[in-house]
Amino acid sequence: MQATGHSILKIYASSTDRIESKSLYQFIVELARKKKIAGATVYRGIMGYGQSSEISSSRFWELTEKLPVTIELIDFTEKLEEFYNHLEKELLKMPKGCLVLLEPVRILLYKKGGSK
Repeated sequence: MQATGHSILKIYASSTDRIESKSLYQFIVELARKKKIAGATVYRGIMGYGQSSEISSSRFWELTEKLPVTIELIDFTEKLEEFYNHLEKELLKMPKGCLVLLEPVRILLYKKGGSK
């Protein structure tokens, strides 16, 4: 298979991180949709920590939890780099930390579904 020039942009953060009045993950997914990024998925972890944080884990008795989240966006590498350049300003304003990766991927199948 040929390389397609696609990448995955991964953002590791906390479920409690916010930009403007929205959760960080909601802000990013809505912005990605607006910028016509091919796909976005948010994963919530059950346990994790960052360079400057304590271990956070899911406990059934807690109503609001600080848990790790991973936001993944996939598209052409150039498009993701442009998206990140726009997003970086907002991430740098946040008081808490995060980690952002851009990894090349090889898409084996991209089958669009029919509309309802």
